[in-house]
Amino acid sequence: MAKESKAQRVERIKKEKDGLDVLQDIYLYAITGENVDPEDIDRLKWYGLYTQNRNLQNEDDPTLYFMLRVKLVAGQLSLGQLKVIAHISEKYARGTADFTTRQDLQFHYIRIVDLPEIFRLLDSVKLHTIFAAGDVPRNVVSCPINGIDHNEIADVRDLVEKINEELKGNRAFSNLPRKFKIGVNGCSKNCIHHEMQDLSFNAVKQKNGRVHFAVSVGGGLASNRRIADHIGYVSPSQVIPLTKAVIKIYRDNGNRENRRKARLGHIIEEWGIEKFRETLQDSLSFKIKEPNEIEYTHSRYREHFGINKSKQKDKSFIGCALNSGHIGIDGLNKLIKLFEKYKADNLKATVTQNIIITDVPAKNAEAMAKELEDVGISPFPSNFKARIQACTGLNFCKFAISETKGVAKELVDYLEESFPDFEERVAISVNGCPNSCAHPHISDIGLIGTKVKKDGKPVVGFEMFVAGFLHGKDSQYAKKTGIKFAVEDTKQSIKNLILEYQSSNFETFRDYLLSKAS
Repeated sequence: MAKESKAQRVERIKKEKDGLDVLQDIYLYAITGENVDPEDIDRLKWYGLYTQNRNLQNEDDPTLYFMLRVKLVAGQLSLGQLKVIAHISEKYARGTADFTTRQDLQFHYIRIVDLPEIFRLLDSVKLHTIFAAGDVPRNVVSCPINGIDHNEIADVRDLVEKINEELKGNRAFSNLPRKFKIGVNGCSKNCIHHEMQDLSFNAVKQKNGRVHFAVSVGGGLASNRRIADHIGYVSPSQVIPLTKAVIKIYRDNGNRENRRKARLGHIIEEWGIEKFRETLQDSLSFKIKEPNEIEYTHSRYREHFGINKSKQKDKSFIGCALNSGHIGIDGLNKLIKLFEKYKADNLKATVTQNIIITDVPAKNAEAMAKELEDVGISPFPSNFKARIQACTGLNFCKFAISETKGVAKELVDYLEESFPDFEERVAISVNGCPNSCAHPHISDIGLIGTKVKKDGKPVVGFEMFVAGFLHGKDSQYAKKTGIKFAVEDTKQSIKNLILEYQSSNFETFRDYLLSKAS
């Protein structure tokens, strides 16, 4: 009998028991202490759980630890929710907590025995982990300053909440070929990176003042590296039915035999965009308006840092850089203390692993910003810290080859010290493997974990990609350089790159990086 392929195994597991039905098993495992069935391990993803690497685990510790991802609808956390997140981090996750590129939050060292209480705590503040992972529609990303930005095209908060609610635990969509990512944008800066979403909606204001949405489909990274295609326009009331129709096409036609070719973009590549659009149109009761691509903001300008005047009376919002999403219990406690001191109540995560405090009393904004900077949460970040991203990395991810979060922090500190007056934003992405979780292919400098040779011996290191960016149909994925180096040489390698640029005749760092592309 032939051995099952990975795709065959996953499809069989999903067919035999829906991922949503593993919840009762979670509670059973927690009560009885029985070992988790290896096939339930896959289903646990439907509730945001992944087994983690044993890299930091004591050899004599047999515990099966998990990473747990919590969905933050619209990326939002209130002060009350922050306090519960901090409690979970401290009591159940060894002080870990990281923001992700889908405006979620992740813990590590989670034990199955603690999940019933963790789920209860999350539910007590209206948070959950349903469809935070697995072959399902993931968290819908949106601009973190919806409703408070004077320059926004449209406030899409209600629409984002409705889509998330429609899809949450929806059994019609609990068995997709792979994950499905949606973005809804009302921001004038296009900050959700619609070009790499499976399905996205960009608000456009018509001459009569009404808003409609430009629809794009089939974007992706890693094995599905393609820029999304613009297919036309829909009205706000048509967004949800179109979303369901696209997901159904994906569910029924996606490749279930090869998981590396199982995303929506692969269908579009096989069919062609015209056939896809016709198939979609045939399933709808309304007509998609003809495509007419709009102008988008270049990804280097998609930022919301600093103190900004809010549309809310007497309020400001403060955009802050973390370092590759890491916050931890120390950062959470500092945030809570500053929230209480300065009378703020809410933050929102961004798709670049940063945060925005959305409702600071204007009279307190400058004082709060100063104290945030003092604790390493930077409203006015350096050109290296502003756009640093890193995936989970070797310490916790079983796919990773290289460590990432610590590398990213040390790299930023080193570059800030080495080049205090560097005047150009540099987007850097540190990835433990080729899966592109931290978006290396849309960064100025993308580092991807690999094995390299040093002194004739294979060691853990990175391969460098350069000059990636997003700008609508003119977007460009990062190019290979052929440059590889050991992890311990990362700081010096990037420093050498910048020094070489500074001594060159290139006018911009991006122009220089393009010259390095092979």
